[in-house]
Amino acid sequence: MPLLAALPEDRLRALWSHSLPRRHHAGEVIRGAGEPAEYLLLLLRGRVSAATTTAAGRVVRFGDWTRPCALDKVAVIDGRGHTATLTAVTHCTVRSLPRTRFEELVDDVPAVRRHVLRLLADHARQQQERFVGAVTLPVEARLAAWLLAQAAASPQAEVELPGTQQELADLLGTTRVSVNRLLAQLRRDGLVEVTRHTVAVLAPELLALRATESGPRTSYRRNHMG
Repeated sequence: MPLLAALPEDRLRALWSHSLPRRHHAGEVIRGAGEPAEYLLLLLRGRVSAATTTAAGRVVRFGDWTRPCALDKVAVIDGRGHTATLTAVTHCTVRSLPRTRFEELVDDVPAVRRHVLRLLADHARQQQERFVGAVTLPVEARLAAWLLAQAAASPQAEVELPGTQQELADLLGTTRVSVNRLLAQLRRDGLVEVTRHTVAVLAPELLALRATESGPRTSYRRNHMG
């Protein structure tokens, strides 16, 4: 786990003994938004999604996290409750580390402190970029940018969809109908190949053009068929 990678073996064993194990079934809510964050949740197996619902009833999805990682560190640090509802997408194994133990690590271990600071800086930057994109970019640009970012982390340039198209729509701040229409358009243009659970990026350079508001609607098939 990156957060704990710099710790010596004896410190890791001590943390293991102070943490509590828990298994969660797919679809089970692990923590609700606003609940007290008294433990740092260490995801050892599975995938977890994070989302919240606005006062107007709109679902805002922040993304999915796969093991190994520490979930919702911000909530544990500021003590103001979980920032989102954490739901198990698959069967998950989680260990809960008391907040006081995590705070001791941040105070005592410089490597952990630097790691937390980098994570918080990345989180702030991502939130700023997400806000700017939601305000200024059309839905197609948001979808293209998301596909490129996910594909960059995959050796096969394949993107695993976050559950359903509705969940992807919540993540992008749009509707399922819009996501379905735009994926179909990208497929017809030969930029992606869409299956039930994945999207394969076929032409990343052309998809990158779609990630800009003024990007030309270039077709991969037209380019390669003369």
